[in-house]
Amino acid sequence: MRKRVFEQEDSSSAAPEVQRTEGVKAKKETQSPWWLWLKWGLLTLFVIYILVPSLTVLPNLIKHLVYSHRIRVPFFVDFSQPADLSLNHTINMYLTSEEGISLGVWHTVPASHWKEAQGKDSAWYQKSLGNGSPIFIYLHGNAGTRALTHRVGVADVLSSMGYHALTFDYRGFGDSSGEPTEAGLTTDTLYLYNWVKERSGSSLVVFWGHSLGSGVATNTAVKLMEQGVLLDGVILESSFKNGKLADSLAKIKVIFPNDENLKKMRSPLLFLHSEDDHIFPIYMAQQLYEIALSAQNPERVKMVSFSGSRGYLHNGLYKDPQLPDIIKKFVLSL
Repeated sequence: MRKRVFEQEDSSSAAPEVQRTEGVKAKKETQSPWWLWLKWGLLTLFVIYILVPSLTVLPNLIKHLVYSHRIRVPFFVDFSQPADLSLNHTINMYLTSEEGISLGVWHTVPASHWKEAQGKDSAWYQKSLGNGSPIFIYLHGNAGTRALTHRVGVADVLSSMGYHALTFDYRGFGDSSGEPTEAGLTTDTLYLYNWVKERSGSSLVVFWGHSLGSGVATNTAVKLMEQGVLLDGVILESSFKNGKLADSLAKIKVIFPNDENLKKMRSPLLFLHSEDDHIFPIYMAQQLYEIALSAQNPERVKMVSFSGSRGYLHNGLYKDPQLPDIIKKFVLSL
């Protein structure tokens, strides 16, 4: 009879293995809560890392949606040389609207004086404001600088018609110092208006506000009315009803209430809008036009729309061959 031989594990080798297994289990059990705390701690730190910078960056992001002033297009422009952009009867100057705020301004004289303007200094340009020609203060939109093509185009159109054109960059835009705010843009425009009036005698002074500039124009017009001053005329191109934007966290409030301002304004108004405007649809201008009509003498409120088939979109109205006649008719009505 064969004996069954049962192989018995060596207790000396098995014991350590059991001990190792039990040790790993014990280690896992003791470390498990620690790992959980570590995981949650890392997750919390990650969330804080993401959110805390956002709390400080958010106001700047919101501001940038309204004022794209940090995008200084076109690039590589020498603002001291407007002739590089074919504005060869234009002077570049800097005005201080308030302490610490320097505004870059271009003054383009009527084209009929371009030869006489060559080599002239600031004093000559300032004196020319009193020659009786209408003066336009152009208030641009929320992005870029006074050197953008359509802004130069407006100055060219006005100059060719025998008008002065002053185009400037609000605080924070272009080569102007400071940071943009709604109140600050109004302050800058008020300063330039008063500066012009001190030198222009009885010449007409008209605001031309494009896009965001329409809000700057109406804000300033209302502020002047509070001071007992009525603007000679206001052109609102590619305008919007209002720009309400408030964020309780960022504590930024930008309004530019064109609709409310127009209820108060009594200056002659001309609305210009393209039917294919992709930024501010034409219905916005139509609503503003209706508000203005009900607020003052309808004879002093005009609106001209441009066919969408011409492809002017938001910035291209300066290209229209009929624009000079439209502007001239408005000026003659003032």
